Amino acid sequence: MWYDWVYYYLTQINVGILIFIGIPFGLQLIYMLLFWLPKKTFKKTDKINRIAVVIPAHNEEDVIYDTVKDVIDNQKYPREMFDIYVIADNCNDKTEELAKKAGATVFVHTDPDPKHHMVGYALDYGFKELLKIDSAKGAPGELVLKPWKRVKKGRKAESITVNKYYDFIIRLDADNHINPEFFSLMNDAYNSGVKIARPYESAINMTQSAYTKACGLYYIFDSRGGSRVRERIHVDAHVNGPGSLIEMDIIRRIGGYDTVTMCEDTEFNFKRMFEKIKPHFVEDAVVYEDLPSTLKDTLARNKRLGAGNTRMLIRYTPKLFFYTFKNCNLSFLENFLTYIFIHICPILCIWLPGYYIYAYIYHIMGFMGPADLGGYEMVAGMFYVNNPGDWIWTYSWVIVFCIGVLFAFCGILQGVLMVVFDYKKMGAKRRRDLISGILLFPFFSIIYVITITIGVLSKPKWTKVRRNPVKKEAD
Repeated sequence: MWYDWVYYYLTQINVGILIFIGIPFGLQLIYMLLFWLPKKTFKKTDKINRIAVVIPAHNEEDVIYDTVKDVIDNQKYPREMFDIYVIADNCNDKTEELAKKAGATVFVHTDPDPKHHMVGYALDYGFKELLKIDSAKGAPGELVLKPWKRVKKGRKAESITVNKYYDFIIRLDADNHINPEFFSLMNDAYNSGVKIARPYESAINMTQSAYTKACGLYYIFDSRGGSRVRERIHVDAHVNGPGSLIEMDIIRRIGGYDTVTMCEDTEFNFKRMFEKIKPHFVEDAVVYEDLPSTLKDTLARNKRLGAGNTRMLIRYTPKLFFYTFKNCNLSFLENFLTYIFIHICPILCIWLPGYYIYAYIYHIMGFMGPADLGGYEMVAGMFYVNNPGDWIWTYSWVIVFCIGVLFAFCGILQGVLMVVFDYKKMGAKRRRDLISGILLFPFFSIIYVITITIGVLSKPKWTKVRRNPVKKEAD
């Protein structure tokens, strides 16, 4: 009958989908298996470079003073070699006043267009202001334009002379704190030839509650697992969060900031990779950010993440595959396999439950697929069944087993590994302080998938982030 063939073809589609989502999950499993790899360190240097710290802020009066003061008071780096710039973006509170009081220089950015109320526009404005400071204070130096493009034989790369004052930029968010060695570690990386890099991302409020512990473990895995492994096997890092290092020459070449999308940091990283600039990971440089402490906060954050990354990945997927083969560089493919998790979330929330509910109803009604195919089905590639009752029980046990393995191995075990090795970077004094986070970690993963799915199906919108009144413990 026709409904038997409908079931058959839906089953074939489901098999293809399971194979598709199994590939990126396999990549994450590799990161877990390579958890033991030693971290990459950069050679200590005596050369001290000049740093511009850039902090975009929209109505951040609750946190901006502490963030600026923390940088000024606690960095083990010559004070005269770094300056802090806060970009007060369309603020109607005391962000500008408090940032100045803490010791920052403030760029006031006002744009009445609501479509421009995103961090990319603020950064573009702030970086262009830095270029003016370059012109006023810097010493002349030659800047080669677009060195990543091939120059014809017998010709010299086009170049211009510009004034250079700052060597590199550290971008922070308004709620960030950083460890005292942060600037020194980034300086060592820069002097080793690094042009763009990300730090280890941890949380200010990691130990605030069981929920923040689980949330923190989820986000921290990419630092302790994925980023370390990428750096050790020479795959490009994902520079997509606060605390990133950007060589000032990059900003000079592009004349500001060349992305204003919802996920501008990820897009900026993609563009630098296309220009053959390799992103790195500086693990001992730690940035502490404010993580969501409630389901409502998580939903607000992941709606932006899901909506922004979906549109960004649709735009860049063809180019990522093209550069994988053009440059013989698997970093582009690895980026795709990592960010495709955003699109996998709706599959996990919508397709898989829908298909298996349909399949169970189909078999409960006593059907067993097209008679032309023998009336049997292979379950999970291992078990042959030829009647509806056997199918129901066999698939039930397979599903329970798979979920159990995911919870125990990719959930609990992954959380245990992070806590055992990196509990100090998470702000905990003892490993046992994070046990509740380990136990809740698999359940938070479910929350993450659901909230990302809502974001994928939502219209992107930049909203104010609610801050938690929790300070980072002394390092």
